[in-house]
Amino acid sequence: MGEDKTRYSDSELAEFKELIEQKLADAREDLNQLKQSLSYADNSTNDTASTFKKMEDGSETMSREETAQLASRQEKFISHLENALRRIENKTYGICRATGKLINKERLKLVPHATLSIEAKLNQGR
Repeated sequence: MGEDKTRYSDSELAEFKELIEQKLADAREDLNQLKQSLSYADNSTNDTASTFKKMEDGSETMSREETAQLASRQEKFISHLENALRRIENKTYGICRATGKLINKERLKLVPHATLSIEAKLNQGR
């Protein structure tokens, strides 16, 4: 049976849904923190002395651009995860959009929003 399945079972889909919802919650939390630090950076008074001190400390404060970039990446990730949830609802989750075969379960656990199997992804790079 194994490889001939055309889609994941409802119980498997439910497992993936749980995994994705957890990742989604974490991603939204991260995004909120990034947005807060961006708005904090906007509201903080331009105290060059403290900025200089932070640079001296070598403290791990990210630049505004880096934070904005991370926030943007996080938004993209969230949208990919939301699309994955939609595919679970439609029962098309885990089906490679290039080959129509099931994407390996281990791959989906690592990259739950994947829409390509490893083979298809490798072929894409050629």
